[in-house]
Amino acid sequence: MTDAFIYDAARTPRGKGRPDGSLHEVTALALSARLLNAVKERNNLEGHAVEDVIWGNVTQVKEQGGCLARSAVLASDLDERIPGLSINRFCASGMEAVNLAANQVKAGAGSGYIAGGVEMMGRVPMGSDGAAIAVDPSLAMKTYFVPQGISADIIATEYGFSREEADKLAVESQRRAAAAWQEGRFSRSIVPVRDQNGLTILDHDEYMRPGTTMEDLAKLKPAFKDMGEMMPGFDKVAMLKYPHLDRIDHIHHAGNSSGIVDGAAAVLIGNEEFGRIHGLRPRARIRATAKIGTDPTIMLTGPVPVTEKILADSGMSIGDIDLFEVNEAFAAVVLRFMQAFQVDPGKVNVNGGAMALGHPLGATGAIIIGTLLDELERQDKEVGLATLCIASGMGAATIIERV
Repeated sequence: MTDAFIYDAARTPRGKGRPDGSLHEVTALALSARLLNAVKERNNLEGHAVEDVIWGNVTQVKEQGGCLARSAVLASDLDERIPGLSINRFCASGMEAVNLAANQVKAGAGSGYIAGGVEMMGRVPMGSDGAAIAVDPSLAMKTYFVPQGISADIIATEYGFSREEADKLAVESQRRAAAAWQEGRFSRSIVPVRDQNGLTILDHDEYMRPGTTMEDLAKLKPAFKDMGEMMPGFDKVAMLKYPHLDRIDHIHHAGNSSGIVDGAAAVLIGNEEFGRIHGLRPRARIRATAKIGTDPTIMLTGPVPVTEKILADSGMSIGDIDLFEVNEAFAAVVLRFMQAFQVDPGKVNVNGGAMALGHPLGATGAIIIGTLLDELERQDKEVGLATLCIASGMGAATIIERV
């Protein structure tokens, strides 16, 4: 087995995932191709430089359908001999693309890969692909399916997290994200999106609300209370699965949940020879990867068991990790992670997370790996862990170590 190194990590800014968002005019194909071109130019890649492009996207229908990865290669300036593979592990699709590429490099199946993902949530709405677990009664009944927001509220109820704790975490995420932009912490990774005339469409994450206060969030109604308590009564479905609960505390709302946004991210991965051939210096080694299945009803607890698994597989302990990126799908997901491992909150999502910056489903896993690497370099730390919860009950994680 050879080492797999990260040579570059790049992402677009995240645009609001709605018709008035700055990236709404851009298709997933166009955004992916532009980012692939940026990776090519940033690293002077010529010819058949990489073995494959592995690209995650979740809602694989309409303009995000087909093998979007191959379409993006053909739409970009990459050599047409480079193939493309589209994958879907829901919210961890971008991370799974990186992990798959890294593990193929380690096994000797090619010396270099571009991996990442995209999601244009304002153009191809989440859920428009009709996932079987949500729409097929035979599976939904077997798994006690509830929507993700209800799952997040179940976590809050089961592990004792209050609305105030969730809102405090959301306000802090906004503060950290604003500070990161003000201090230029994302500057190495951000690739501004420009139109065909070279004019800038978006050069910053536009979902942020840096002035958000606890008072602001207190005015928001719980987003999932009605669907939980009214027909079809998802709270009752959950309590059939968890009879020890006599109620579900609905604490999540738009302010302490991840934002719907558009965006893309890419990571350049290769072995030592790849770097030598292309004159590139490795920034980090992908030390370990892991994925796991979990309870599909509570659904979003995956970061805890997958972190336990990746640490055990690596012979490491939680104390060996300097920084953490835990996707802020919902506040309770991060609160549960910190509770389970008793980690210092100052080491988790140092630059804010999806509650402030948004969660472009297929791209987020690659985004947080890049953010983690940038922050390890900024703080001169060594080892970081990135992890996400995943729809239908899964978890994924990656450990990187600076070179």
